[in-house]
Amino acid sequence: MSEKKGSGSIVGNIIKFGIPLVISVGLCYLLFTGIDFRQMMAIIRDQCDFRWIAFGFVFAIGAQIFRAYRWGIQLKALGIVPPTAILIYSIFGTYAVNLVFPRLGEVWRSGYIAQRQHAPFTTVFGSMISDRLSDTIAVLLITLLAFAVASKAILSFLAENGDSYAAIGRMLTSPWLWTAVAVFVAALIVLLKIRTSNRFILKLQKAMTELWQGFAVIVKMPGKGRWLIFTLAIWMCYFMQLYVSFYAFPFTAQLLSDYGLQVALVTFVLGSISMGVPSNGGIGPWQWAVMFALGIYGLPIEQAGAFANLSLGTTTLLTIALGIFTFAAIALDKKKNK
Repeated sequence: MSEKKGSGSIVGNIIKFGIPLVISVGLCYLLFTGIDFRQMMAIIRDQCDFRWIAFGFVFAIGAQIFRAYRWGIQLKALGIVPPTAILIYSIFGTYAVNLVFPRLGEVWRSGYIAQRQHAPFTTVFGSMISDRLSDTIAVLLITLLAFAVASKAILSFLAENGDSYAAIGRMLTSPWLWTAVAVFVAALIVLLKIRTSNRFILKLQKAMTELWQGFAVIVKMPGKGRWLIFTLAIWMCYFMQLYVSFYAFPFTAQLLSDYGLQVALVTFVLGSISMGVPSNGGIGPWQWAVMFALGIYGLPIEQAGAFANLSLGTTTLLTIALGIFTFAAIALDKKKNK
């Protein structure tokens, strides 16, 4: 029995960590197949004004700090009040963990806050889910805005990926999918309503109740106005980081001069959508989406590749630096609490 469990966990880990790694490596390979790598590096070396990249870091860090404040509003409504510094560490650490273990950063931050504040993990995890769901809604709204501003460019992107989007459409309209969802929801309702003395079911009911409390707190919490302001600040910072990076190269600055905010908005939207693809910190999907967006406006592949790879590469280095700082700070905090 233990051998089966061990083999199952190995397969699960391969699926969980191996697939995002394969996607990242595969897309990076495709990225560089048609690029003259030496020319791309020469463009970065000779034409990049790194001061604009450094200026973008201010917005990158600001977005994470605003995210910490926003999550703090949700947690406070649940009676969980971590110090602001701890909340900021949890967000910095999330992005660092996601670089190594995609999608596990959110689990890590929920566990970190739950352990430090002696709070139920499922409640904290539920608040994190609603936090991330709000990001999904924000991306959808920004995409609608981009459609209104630059529908031709977005439709070109969708047409280029017709097979993938058709497959997603078939999946979403499949009766088997919605039947399975209905059965799952019905089973959950029965599980939550059933009266029993079974310990396992009682524990499951408690966990589901705590998860729902964490998720639903966003509806009834005080401070909704501040929460919305922080949400706007987060996404404005994300956009501004990309926008100021356009001035780092003369060719992307020229695109802004020719097309205005439209080119930055389309690039931002396609880059944000690409982050939904499981990968290590967006490596691979993000560059591909950004290069495609810039290609729509006629930018050669080497120049688009230089911009995309430098932007993500420097952001990744910032994430690593913040991660090192964060885990050192957490270690000191634990030592102080002991």
